[in-house]
Amino acid sequence: MLSRRLLTGGLLAAPSLARAQSWTPTGPIRLIVPFAAGGTTDILARLYAQRLSENMGVAFLVENRGGGGGSIGADLVAKAPPDGQVLLFHNSTFSATTAVMEFQNRAPHSLERDFAAISLGALVPTVILVHPSVPATNLAEFIAWARAQPKPPFYGSTGPGSAGHLTGEVLKRDGQFEMEHVPFRGASLLVQEMLSGRIPFGGDQLSSGMPHIRAGSVRPIAIRSTARNRLLPDIPTVREQGFPNAEILGWNGFFAPGRTPEAILIRLQAEIAAAARHPQVAARIDELGADPGGNSSAEFTTMVHGQVAALRPVVASLGLRME
Repeated sequence: MLSRRLLTGGLLAAPSLARAQSWTPTGPIRLIVPFAAGGTTDILARLYAQRLSENMGVAFLVENRGGGGGSIGADLVAKAPPDGQVLLFHNSTFSATTAVMEFQNRAPHSLERDFAAISLGALVPTVILVHPSVPATNLAEFIAWARAQPKPPFYGSTGPGSAGHLTGEVLKRDGQFEMEHVPFRGASLLVQEMLSGRIPFGGDQLSSGMPHIRAGSVRPIAIRSTARNRLLPDIPTVREQGFPNAEILGWNGFFAPGRTPEAILIRLQAEIAAAARHPQVAARIDELGADPGGNSSAEFTTMVHGQVAALRPVVASLGLRME
């Protein structure tokens, strides 16, 4: 896991802004968020967009293009001109949908080939939640409850092939119980159904789920990321609870279309790193229980490509498919 010091510190690999001024945008930059508005990815995109607009003197316009576990919005960017005017702000579901679509031989784009990873926006822990009507405080108790139901309970995710879908199917297999998958176009829509009780089990990025946790509207039973979180120190990870295959490092980050010229990527990475270090941005991300990004393109590329490689055998073992 990338350390907090690396993410918020000197960022030795980041070029200075003075050396990154060789490219200037020709107009407003479209920042595509491949999920519905209101979730963590949307919140962080808008936080960065405001700071980047102020720093670069050009508007960053956030567009929500949900559907397909994020693949619809991602495909829009994959097919955009590589001129820096259309960017993608995605999360760790990108790694999961990539592995799933490749397994099915139906990938409309390749994360490795059709996108240039620019920089990490934030490391964002993800949490598994249940409705308060479910008498469970951990995964073992939830599984026991699910087995006792007359029909398999519903579980929600941010779309077919998403990280939440992958997690649910891993838990079903390794826990030897049944659930029925219900996909949504974004975490905000999923959480609305969880608050109503119609979906008793699901996952969310901690930052957008935390207000509902504090209100007692949902209950956290596991951290899906690689370590416990400072906002919920008593909630164990999925690995601690015996489900290492359900562990997925949560992140949000910036991508450009593949073949984007290096000068554009250098400028954008430097601006993102500067935005991540801004006190107001860093403070807001910390409030969300996340860690600011801003690492180099090479570091972000290594992290994301490595996650895809790690998920491919998990997807194959599950035979997971986009519904």
